Amino acid sequence: MTWSEMQPLLEQACWDTLYMVGWSTLIAVVAGLPLGVLLVLTERGGLLQNAFLNKVIGQIVNIARSMPFIILMVALMGFTRWITGTTIGREAALVPLAVGAIPFFARLVETSIREVDGGLVEAVQSMGGSTWTVVRKVLVPESLPSLISGATTTIVALIGYSAMAGTVGGGGLGDLALRYGYQRFETELMWITVAILAVVISIIQFAGDYAARRLHKRGGGSAPLLLFRPLRGVLPGTAAAESVTKTG
Repeated sequence: MTWSEMQPLLEQACWDTLYMVGWSTLIAVVAGLPLGVLLVLTERGGLLQNAFLNKVIGQIVNIARSMPFIILMVALMGFTRWITGTTIGREAALVPLAVGAIPFFARLVETSIREVDGGLVEAVQSMGGSTWTVVRKVLVPESLPSLISGATTTIVALIGYSAMAGTVGGGGLGDLALRYGYQRFETELMWITVAILAVVISIIQFAGDYAARRLHKRGGGSAPLLLFRPLRGVLPGTAAAESVTKTG
């Protein structure tokens, strides 16, 4: 196969991968973020402690995460047809990709939120902050660098999942490498596709790590301190508090 024959195939596969991974990542973040926060809020000792709700959500997330993606695609065919009107194509592949990514990202969000200093939450509550204020001004901003890292991990995982999209005719780079490299013995095209995937994943990982480091250095959780500026000096872990301790 010549380059002129490979080029349109590679371009179409790149667009298909970007389309599927981009939309499924967006849906996973929009749905997985509140789900992960809810898991933390409803756990024992959480701000909205509810053991029953926490167990139900946790079991749903565990079941969805434990299901192999190829099985998930088959199991969701009826739901996919109801949403998109078809079970074939990249739009059809988008549904199981998003459904599979939501619980994956939710667990990463849960882990990130748990890393937030409990002293900040108690300080905001002692100043009359509601649960919504704690979530919006403390939990999410403080865990933002970790959330960015989690989103990066989700994107990389989705690129791997998208390789199975060929099962439903979704296309993409992984499907191209499998169909032409393995089934038609086009070894050169397969290695070019693998190289493109490696470059794309490296760029995404670098960008995610860079964004997370920048936010961490800037102290991504400064929002609640700005909201409660009059009491900033007594908040634990702040520069002002450390200054008071040293001079005290």
